[in-house]
Amino acid sequence: MTNILPKIIAILGPTSSGKSDVAVLLAKKFDGEVISADSRQVYKGLDIATGKITKEEMRDIPHHMLDVADPKDQYSVAQFKREAEKIIDDILKRNKTPIICGGTGQYVDAITENYITPTTLPNYELREELSGKTVEQLYSELLILDPKRALDIDRNNPRRLIRAIEIAHDLGTVPKQEETPLKYDALKIAISTDKETLRSRIEMRTQKRIDQGMIDEAKSLHENGLTFKRMRELGLEYKYLADYLEGEITIDKLKQEIFFKDWQYAKRQMTWLKRDTNIHWFALSDMQKIFDEVKYFLEK
Repeated sequence: MTNILPKIIAILGPTSSGKSDVAVLLAKKFDGEVISADSRQVYKGLDIATGKITKEEMRDIPHHMLDVADPKDQYSVAQFKREAEKIIDDILKRNKTPIICGGTGQYVDAITENYITPTTLPNYELREELSGKTVEQLYSELLILDPKRALDIDRNNPRRLIRAIEIAHDLGTVPKQEETPLKYDALKIAISTDKETLRSRIEMRTQKRIDQGMIDEAKSLHENGLTFKRMRELGLEYKYLADYLEGEITIDKLKQEIFFKDWQYAKRQMTWLKRDTNIHWFALSDMQKIFDEVKYFLEK
């Protein structure tokens, strides 16, 4: 007899795609609660720059795994997996629908695929350095560091390649991925958008965050003990906010770099999503189709 796994929903998409709004609408419709899967929104005080959902935008829907760590500390995938699974199991016990929402691939896979990850902490400086390389360059580097891992990795997946290089730098070799049974039956839904629309949304979001006080927020974080070194380790916007606050770049350069890096990041997120043939794609305007897909999944 086949074990029936508890059902969860995962709402995925690149940065600025509108996935947070979709998750809230689904939670309203299907009595759900949202679990954020974002590697920087776990940190307290990293709000405006990360686009963290506001209380108003939550529309009274409980959101979990936000503001659970001090930004001065490192927070690992293993910590996220452990805490998120406790929350998911509690939501299920209360007969509600757990809805994962986020764009951090490792966090999503840790739950939906039950991946057991090595305890190596993120090396943000190395990730930043590697993010500009092609998959061919990344594969060549891994081949030198750990030829055995290079043989069985998806050589077209930059996220996996970067993580493998990161682990190899730390441990000397990449432990073989354990084959673990799934814990949940996950319906994965991704929000699709054309490149120009997404690019425009990211550009507008960059200006909006500056207008909302992103720079003052970063300044306050630094005044409360977040070093510029640590800020740079957090990557993306924070690297350039640190550069700006230290007088190394102008406000125009800050905007330009944040937009460019977020756009690059969105493209990497799309690459990660497209590798998964189990994902169901919908446009933001297809909410009724998304509702129908979720209803069918939960009732079958």
